[in-house]
Order: sequence, then structure tokens, then C-alpha cells
Amino acid sequence: QVQLVESGGGLVQAGGSLRLSCVASGRTFSNYYMGWFRQAPGKEREFVGLISKSGGNSVYQDSVKGRFTISRDNAKNVVYLQMNNLKPEDTAVYYCAARATDIGVFESWGQGTQVTVSS
Repeated sequence: QVQLVESGGGLVQAGGSLRLSCVASGRTFSNYYMGWFRQAPGKEREFVGLISKSGGNSVYQDSVKGRFTISRDNAKNVVYLQMNNLKPEDTAVYYCAARATDIGVFESWGQGTQVTVSS
């Protein structure tokens, strides 16, 4: 499995931006689809978005389309989540995850990073 460590969370006002990073180690990063998930207090974890192995394709949850962008740098073993026009409802712990196949379960998860958006 690949090991994942997120960073970049924090407190931001509504309308602001944050960029989360997820650094991978232990396996060939470019062999993995990378996903971002989030979990708000009292809610189930939800899918945010996914980027392909090459970075050429990505998909997003409807509520973040047009505001969030996932990118990756395979040379640096890093995947990013750029979050713009943040809303209080984006407040959650954000997790990155990796899977080797285009469908199925995510095999590896990071520890999460807290994002808090104040109104």
C-alpha cells in the first residue's frame, strides 16, 4: 500500500481559498487513482473528487464542481485539492485516498486534515 499524508487545512472565511496537499510514499504514485473525501461532524464520509493516474481526467461531487480542482504532480508524488469560494458547509476533515483500479475500494487513506470555513 501507499502511505499518504495530508496537509494544508486550516481556518478560512467564507469565500476564501485553501489548497490541500497529499504526499504519497512507499509505492509508485503514478500507478494510483487519487481521491479526496471529506467528513463533517455527525455526517458520513462523502466523496469529493477523483483524479486519474496521469492527471488527465477528474470527476467531482456536484456541490464542489466549479469551486474545487484536483491536480497531481507525479514527479513529486503529490496530489492537490484547490478549494475556492469556500462555504461554511465545506467544513470537514478532508482525506486523500488511493486505489490502483479505476473502480472499487480505496486501499490507502491519509490521516485527514481539518478545514473550517467561518461565515
